[in-house]
Amino acid sequence: MVARVWSLVRFLIKGSVAGGAIYLVYDQDLLGSSNKSQEALRKAEEVVPPAVYQFSQYVCKQTGLQIPQIPPPPKFNFSFRDSWNSGIITVMSALSVAPSKAFTYSQEGWAYVKERAKEHSK
Repeated sequence: MVARVWSLVRFLIKGSVAGGAIYLVYDQDLLGSSNKSQEALRKAEEVVPPAVYQFSQYVCKQTGLQIPQIPPPPKFNFSFRDSWNSGIITVMSALSVAPSKAFTYSQEGWAYVKERAKEHSK
């Protein structure tokens, strides 16, 4: 009986976390434009480290445990929009030249096979 209740509690916790994550993504409009996503990331960089520090202090006070100081997160200074766009441009460029490259490589390969066949037949 206890195992069933515990598995139900675990399922409810996981469902709550997943539902909260989906709500947060929808509420912050993270699937919208990249400017909004970048703004949300900037807000998270400002809010999360102090919140983690306060929570760790609370846990230390309540339990008497000593939690080591967490180092500050690294600062990233690049535009996600530019990185995403350059990746998409690179992939599309590779896909656009793929047929001509395949034709060129197949001709070179066929010429190599012909040459080897001539040398082998002598």
